[in-house]
Amino acid sequence: MTSALGFVLGLVGLVLVLVLIAVVWGVFSYNVLVKARNVIQESWRQIDVELNRRYELIPNLVETVRGSAAHESAVLEKVTSLRTSAMALANQFQGAPSEQRAAAESELTNAIRGLMISVEAYPQMRANTNYLELQRELSDTEDRIAASRRFYNANVRDYNTRIESVPSNIVAGMGKFQQATYFEVNDPTVRQAPAVNFGPPAGA
Repeated sequence: MTSALGFVLGLVGLVLVLVLIAVVWGVFSYNVLVKARNVIQESWRQIDVELNRRYELIPNLVETVRGSAAHESAVLEKVTSLRTSAMALANQFQGAPSEQRAAAESELTNAIRGLMISVEAYPQMRANTNYLELQRELSDTEDRIAASRRFYNANVRDYNTRIESVPSNIVAGMGKFQQATYFEVNDPTVRQAPAVNFGPPAGA
């Protein structure tokens, strides 16, 4: 009788230990997922800051080019229209990432590059210090967007892997963790910043 009781108590103790281990592991896994989600949100905010910075620079760029390269009105209208569409999507998704936003921002980057390439045909722009400064700021902004996007997507990949992997997917399901959205540029022509080399200043 004593032996049977000892066996039962031992079995109960083992079950309690296993339950305790499971609870501790569950809490740890949950906290890891929360931390990973917070890192994603923070890294996305860095991208959003730079995207908004680009929105602010574009009107000045358009007006500067319009004054010296009026023949590029079609390109200027396209850049303006794409900026408006990108901002509308940003508002629609309340500043959150989405495939639609990624596509719109890629188009906008490509359009800005096209504008700057077109402007190369106007020698007077080489002496326009306002334009050159805007070009530099946009190029720097594009560089920061690209760097932030790589960091963000790396965090998304790690987070999504945790959600999909066994056994952390159990905790993810119970905690209702949703997969995060990548912010990718699929067109290789828009992976680079729209930098333009004007060569030496006029008269140099």
